[in-house]
Amino acid sequence: MSFKSKLENSISKPLQMLHMDLFGPTNVQSIGQKSYYLVIIDDFTRFSWVYFLHAKSETTELLKEFIIKVENQLDSKVKILRSDNGTEFKNVNVDSLCAEKGIARQFSAPRTPLQNGVAQWKNRTLIEAARSMIADAKIPITF
Repeated sequence: MSFKSKLENSISKPLQMLHMDLFGPTNVQSIGQKSYYLVIIDDFTRFSWVYFLHAKSETTELLKEFIIKVENQLDSKVKILRSDNGTEFKNVNVDSLCAEKGIARQFSAPRTPLQNGVAQWKNRTLIEAARSMIADAKIPITF
């Protein structure tokens, strides 16, 4: 059964909530031989950041650096991180990072990618955009 839409957005400024998803390994590696992709989306602006990773284990350190950088650049604090139940987000290192910074955590139910809809749609959009640009430029799929 579907849920009713919210009439009013409870997020009122950037960085109050960040949606995240890590996908991979992909069939085709990047030029830098990376096959995992971390996508972070700001709920208020829908601005997105994409990071390429060699392995899932790089997620925690990259997330820590990202939060410090974006909080300094926007002079605001991250309040909530929303992600799926993947082990790259649900571990002791990320838990301690969030506890240290006072960041709340929200997880979607296991095996329900639609609950992490913002990140899932962004992943799909990015993949389709990349495929379209590759096809339009008539360059090899390795790019």
